[in-house]
Amino acid sequence: MIIITGAAGALNGATLDHLLERMPANELVATMRDTAKAQPFIDRGVEVRRADYADPASLPAAFEGADQLLLVSSSDPTADGVALHRAAVDAAVAAGVGRILYTSHQAAAPDNPFFPGRDHFATEQMLAATGVPWTSLRNGFYAHSLAWLAGPWRETGIIAVPGDGPVSWTAREDAAEAAAIILASDGAYDGPTTITATAAPTFAELAEVASEVSGQTIRYELMDEQDWVDAQAAAGRPAHMATFLLGFYQAAHGGYFAGTDPLLHELLGREPRTARDALA
Repeated sequence: MIIITGAAGALNGATLDHLLERMPANELVATMRDTAKAQPFIDRGVEVRRADYADPASLPAAFEGADQLLLVSSSDPTADGVALHRAAVDAAVAAGVGRILYTSHQAAAPDNPFFPGRDHFATEQMLAATGVPWTSLRNGFYAHSLAWLAGPWRETGIIAVPGDGPVSWTAREDAAEAAAIILASDGAYDGPTTITATAAPTFAELAEVASEVSGQTIRYELMDEQDWVDAQAAAGRPAHMATFLLGFYQAAHGGYFAGTDPLLHELLGREPRTARDALA
């Protein structure tokens, strides 16, 4: 049995869709915090259970019987992600899960300026210490994030960022499909497993791509970090979100998102979606 956490979300929900193309619904379980969202899964014959990392008591029964368990990482920048992941991992071990898979990130590192990367690294260390077989899906930075990380370039004609470097912009849809393929492989992938697009363009290069796809001249501008933070505040963005996003640009400048890997192409049997696709 394969149990998918966060099944009501975009990433693991898409993974579940792909798994339903590969195996019977009665071999799958969807878990979510709010079971009011369960009906679409029930209609397809998938068992639904409630699981909330912030409510550890909900987890052991939710994970019971899992040959493989796909843990989605916390996406709340204000939460203690490591503590939430600890609750899920402890419950998985207690439930006797056969393999734990975790949606990590290619930039999982203890010194990453973008703090989710530090959380991912800590969670991977946690998984390695359990003694349970595990797979960390180190996904590339999701390409749909360009909608806000590249700024309102269609309106302004400028991609203005406080830091630049290569980023292997990876389609969330492709990462979800790859996760389903890896789950269906029944343990063929072990430990850290990098899943990225095949190229890692900089924002300066994306300005050229944006010009091509939009038919207008899009300039690239590297801003002073404080000027960028001040501009975010003037636009009404909360200070904690500006600080959170600034860490991304600092990590990009530091090369944390630069790596690419052919595995995603091999798994999909086609060229993965590109940053050009996301901009278009």
